[in-house]
Amino acid sequence: MHLTSHRSRRLSTLMSIGVCLALISSCSSTSDSSTPDSGATSDSSATSTTTSAPIEQSAASPRLAVSYDGGVLVLDANTLDVVGKTEIDGFTRLNAAGDGRHVVVSAGDKFKILDTGTWSSAHGDHSHYYTSDPAMTEVEFAADKPGHVVRHAGKTVLFNDGSGLVEIFDPTQLAKRQPRVETYTTPEAHHGVAVALSDGTLLTTVGNTESRNGIVVLDADRQEILRNEQCPGVHGEAVAAGEAVVLGCQDGLLVYKNGAITKVQSPDAYGRIGNQAGSEESDVVLGDYKTDPDAELERPQRISLTNTVTAELKLVDLGTSYTFRSLGRGPHGEALVLGTDGAIHVIDPGTGKIVQKIAVIGEWTEPTQWQDPRPALFVSDHTAYVTDPASKKLFAVNLDDGTISTQTTLEHTPHELTGVTG
Repeated sequence: MHLTSHRSRRLSTLMSIGVCLALISSCSSTSDSSTPDSGATSDSSATSTTTSAPIEQSAASPRLAVSYDGGVLVLDANTLDVVGKTEIDGFTRLNAAGDGRHVVVSAGDKFKILDTGTWSSAHGDHSHYYTSDPAMTEVEFAADKPGHVVRHAGKTVLFNDGSGLVEIFDPTQLAKRQPRVETYTTPEAHHGVAVALSDGTLLTTVGNTESRNGIVVLDADRQEILRNEQCPGVHGEAVAAGEAVVLGCQDGLLVYKNGAITKVQSPDAYGRIGNQAGSEESDVVLGDYKTDPDAELERPQRISLTNTVTAELKLVDLGTSYTFRSLGRGPHGEALVLGTDGAIHVIDPGTGKIVQKIAVIGEWTEPTQWQDPRPALFVSDHTAYVTDPASKKLFAVNLDDGTISTQTTLEHTPHELTGVTG
């Protein structure tokens, strides 16, 4: 792996480096898929490293990670300047690790951990912010077909599609060592997902290599307490307000909340919801919606909005198609969809009304192969980031006023996109 980075500010901060080196131990910080329809413990003394001493900043420095064919770019999320580049062979997928600093890179037979080089540390009543060069760490998790990565309730959960192995860890340990991991293995391997909940329970999908049909809920001792197998083709997950967990089916969804599982039926016999986006600010989950079971590639124009309190499913016609990388949520729970018309469609999740269309890029067509690059939407706080592979551009959109605040042209064609808060 090869790493390059901007280092221009170091000459002006030489006096502070010694201080940061002395504090380096305290500088460390303490809810996407392998396909588009995207109790033992162990410990290790492996450590993660970066290539430069940390530099103290006046505020948090959020960063973005953008994958391309051959590696990952790390950018300053405010300026969109590239601050680091890591070369990785093969097809990769990106997910924020959940600690505001690291990114999980699914590559080959491993979940690898990328340190984006930005974090905060509390000293007394004050928080201090630091940056350093991004770098791949020594922390990694061997995986048989690495799949979904889920962040919730202070835990990160990795799912191995080829073995059914579920690995649960505290992401704040990533800056210090290979984290202590709790494991669970599903009875049969399948393309699945697992969610660790705040009360210690674990929700996992049920299935095998031939089919998937539901979910099971396990208590803190990993004993089964609840099951529902009325969800053919179960896929994806999202968490809404009140810790309501939603998983998609070929005929609707399953909602797990307050110790009960509710089936929400689609209005069509085949009404598939495979990708969802949730928000702690909303009881409503945004999902895709497909109705043609025989389509080689269906380009849907309707999205689903499911109320996890009332179990009501509402469909909204966008007038444009979208893909599995098009769904996001705004800072107030707004449902956001990046359409093939090049606009972000802002939807009131309660009424289903499209309240705004923000033009960002030109019209585009979804490629036939899901692994091929296509525009992607990632939302952080009040900013939506959009990639345009055709022009190699990356845009930052202010969701408060609907304007493009920053844009840049990348040296590589962008693929997946995620970010960390710093």
